[in-house]
Amino acid sequence: MRVPGDKSISHRAVILGALSNRGCTVENFLEGEDCLCTVDAFRAMGVPIDRQGAHLEIHGQGLEGLKAPAKPIWCGNSGTTARLLMGVLTGQPFEVRLEGDPSLSKRPMDRVIGPLSEMGAFFLDLKDSGLPSVRPAHLPLRIRGTHSVKSIRWKSPAASAQIKSAILLAGLYASGTTTVEEPSLSRDHTERMLSASGVSVQREGRIVSVQGTATIRAASFQVPGDLSSAAFILAAGLLRSPKELVVRGVGVNPTRTGFIDLVKAMGGSLRSIKTTESGGEPIADLAVKWSALKGILMGGEMIPRAIDEIPILAVLATQAQGRTVISDAKELRIKESDRLKTVSGELSKMGAHISETPDGLIIEGPTPLKGAIVQSHGDHRLAMSLAVAALGAQGQTTIEDVDCVATSFPGFWTLLDSIRLPSGGQG
Repeated sequence: MRVPGDKSISHRAVILGALSNRGCTVENFLEGEDCLCTVDAFRAMGVPIDRQGAHLEIHGQGLEGLKAPAKPIWCGNSGTTARLLMGVLTGQPFEVRLEGDPSLSKRPMDRVIGPLSEMGAFFLDLKDSGLPSVRPAHLPLRIRGTHSVKSIRWKSPAASAQIKSAILLAGLYASGTTTVEEPSLSRDHTERMLSASGVSVQREGRIVSVQGTATIRAASFQVPGDLSSAAFILAAGLLRSPKELVVRGVGVNPTRTGFIDLVKAMGGSLRSIKTTESGGEPIADLAVKWSALKGILMGGEMIPRAIDEIPILAVLATQAQGRTVISDAKELRIKESDRLKTVSGELSKMGAHISETPDGLIIEGPTPLKGAIVQSHGDHRLAMSLAVAALGAQGQTTIEDVDCVATSFPGFWTLLDSIRLPSGGQG
């Protein structure tokens, strides 16, 4: 089977295509609500984008070709749209209001606003005066860009691809070199895609730099399947499938493969059976089958490489022999939900022996799960994790508020149902 296109790469393909000095095609674009917000944002700024399902034709306007939108830009539930867009808007000589849904409006924006303000962007209050005031920390907000973007060297407090990407995108408009240093390496799709688009990018360990006043020459992007989405199907196979279950064409960028490494460390049968590459991004077919899992320690530099997969890894840990300790994952408290709190709370309703710590989770297994009424808290990854947990639970599970799944994995429920895994049984 196949999973939808990678969400992170889909966002970036639209952004770089819109800023390209030529037409750009995108294949296997993720048709989820988050990525469609990015499409709509650039359409609102005068970029013609034709979409036929997962195929996009983007008529790039170059770095200087964007126009002020006629109304506020809606970012929906997408932190990637909001934060990366702020980087682009830093180099625009007009003002834009950014808005989001209630969940996104609670997520912090100050870690991006700080460096972008140093680069010359003005973040404004929502009063009619239009004068700069105390910088906002959340959406909605207004940003006014500048013709004179300053290059900076920024030491990021967190390993966050969104922080890094926002600064690098703003750095495209600066004179000189803009540099970001991270405490550990976050996903590097932006750097890879910029390089593939003709931009000079220098990488050395945890430090990445981009040369300003560049020209983007993006012509085409082939988006691989999203490993973060595939993780739910792979986890289902690890827990339930007596024969190999294969997910084809999955992106296996080394900065994203923490899930694979951690599953293998738990004793899971997960192997690559075919590996290719497209646009600098490695792609593989991944095969799994039922495995006797064991509890392990998950922490350190492995966490940024598996940050989106921690909820489904927690589900696997409930069926692993022994104790699993997840640490250094405080970043999960500022996702679509406080994932440390919500994962612990909802899996506990199903009988899991799980507790939260300030920066992680402690899970004892294996524990037979039971059907329960659980809540997604508007978090797509939590909803899908609970669905996988429910596959092996005794009795019926009802998951409330599942519309959020469409933000990243349209068709998830149909695909999960098509697997036809054995039901019931141990765990």
